[in-house]
Amino acid sequence: MKSYSSEIESNHLVEVNWADRWQVYQRLKELDIPCSCQANQPLQVEIGSPMTVVQLWSVIRRLTASRQDQIWTLEHCWKSRYQQF
Repeated sequence: MKSYSSEIESNHLVEVNWADRWQVYQRLKELDIPCSCQANQPLQVEIGSPMTVVQLWSVIRRLTASRQDQIWTLEHCWKSRYQQF
């Protein structure tokens, strides 16, 4: 029987604005997410777990979401967290 993580491991080409691609690559490297970024080629990311998908989404969203969307997300997260207590 295969483990869950071995079933989802794969490489994906990620469409990222060329101006943002290097920043995304650098942040993914900081997070120890296997990826490669060659000249004039799409960013390639190894997706090895659901956590990797969430981290990738978060990194890209940080660069692409409007400032207002990011503020709303932070406010919503904090409200949700403190309503639990």
